[in-house]
Amino acid sequence: MVSLRFPFSFSQPPNPRHRSSNSFSAAATAFSVAAVSGAAVAAAVAVSQNPINPFLQNAFNFFSNHHSSPFWASLSIADNPSSVSESKTGVLFPSILNDSRQLLGTGLRKKSVLGLKNIDVYAFGVYADDGDLKRLLSEKYGKLSFSERKDLSKDLMEADICMTVRLQIVYSRLSIRSVRNAFEESVGSRLQKLGGSDNKELLHRFTSQFKDEYKIPKGSVIDLSRERGHVLRTTIDGKEVGNIQSQLLCRSILDLYIGEDPFDRQAKEKVELKLVSLLQK
Repeated sequence: MVSLRFPFSFSQPPNPRHRSSNSFSAAATAFSVAAVSGAAVAAAVAVSQNPINPFLQNAFNFFSNHHSSPFWASLSIADNPSSVSESKTGVLFPSILNDSRQLLGTGLRKKSVLGLKNIDVYAFGVYADDGDLKRLLSEKYGKLSFSERKDLSKDLMEADICMTVRLQIVYSRLSIRSVRNAFEESVGSRLQKLGGSDNKELLHRFTSQFKDEYKIPKGSVIDLSRERGHVLRTTIDGKEVGNIQSQLLCRSILDLYIGEDPFDRQAKEKVELKLVSLLQK
């Protein structure tokens, strides 16, 4: 709170012209601060509700970079984390999806090119339904410490818990064909490891959802969601492109991100830490 001090005595009566000028200046300043702050808040809220819109993201970045007063700081996303930034790319992920799916952690999928350099392909966020977590895992893990979490990720992948892995594309030259080929390799290897038999038909049903007609420019969002009954639902920029009932397929997808050999090991650690925190509440 700003303290305004006034002198206790005045040597001369106030000049009416000066008073009018000062009042107008103060009013204009107050209006400007309110307008800028209101616009900044509106940009932050809009970004949290529609994180894939580049215009909204640029508007939020403008206000956050150019208006760093204490008042704006008190209204920042950091104080009210409706969105979380992936540390390496700055990509924003909403803290909650579908009203009840909590963000457990974020990470980055890198890909080696000719063994010479790694490119950032997409940032990802792992979500799980808060009610399902507490209903199915709190009894076992509610009183355990983080060091006693040995089977936590495994139980999370195998239980009938509604989850979403959100992928946000950061590589501007990525094609849907590249995504399809990458999933054929990565999901195919997990199906083989976990299923122990020929699952080519199941793999084809999944990868064929990524049709050439879909465009995925930088900023596009792919959601891989496990719904009740181990149904994998796939959406691209909010449009559902398919759903497949298969516990093995759901388990194989999740294994890419929180399994024994995840794409981003630090992201898996974040997920497990957040899980322990949620289950002990």
